[in-house]
Amino acid sequence: MILQPLVPIDGALPGPVLAEIATLYSTNHAFFELSGDFPDPDRITVEQVATALAGELAHDSAEVLLARSAGRLVGLAATLAQAPADDDPDPWIGLLLIDATAHREGYGRTVATLVEDRFRAAGRAGVRIAVLDNNPKALAFWQSQGYVTLRQAKDRELGRDCTVLRKPLEAP
Repeated sequence: MILQPLVPIDGALPGPVLAEIATLYSTNHAFFELSGDFPDPDRITVEQVATALAGELAHDSAEVLLARSAGRLVGLAATLAQAPADDDPDPWIGLLLIDATAHREGYGRTVATLVEDRFRAAGRAGVRIAVLDNNPKALAFWQSQGYVTLRQAKDRELGRDCTVLRKPLEAP
């Protein structure tokens, strides 16, 4: 599996890649029902995905990484190398999204590990993620990957209840 940074060309995302990402988002209607990120999770449009990705990439130090296996887009990770809060030294995984037709095939674990490896190689001591409290499957996934609960909080974007977790990144 490879991770490729999503790079806008002249400020826009390439149409074919955007269509692939929109398809990936559309397979995850159950997650988007929980998150409330889209008005109709059963009808996520390319335009809505473009807007969501632009929002992710608008943050300083943000990166959207596309995960491909045998050329197929199987997932993406949105990360922040620098947390918005000055007192937070860790980078964040803002979103890990795996094609729902390929859930439970190990892609989530692999993508999470590759993201952690990128931060580890950059000398980072840990990584954080906020998991929506109404998503117990996601919480169980991250805990199974070695993430430990730090605190309860509201997410910065929509004020949703979430659990903030952290994983130390020791050198291999």
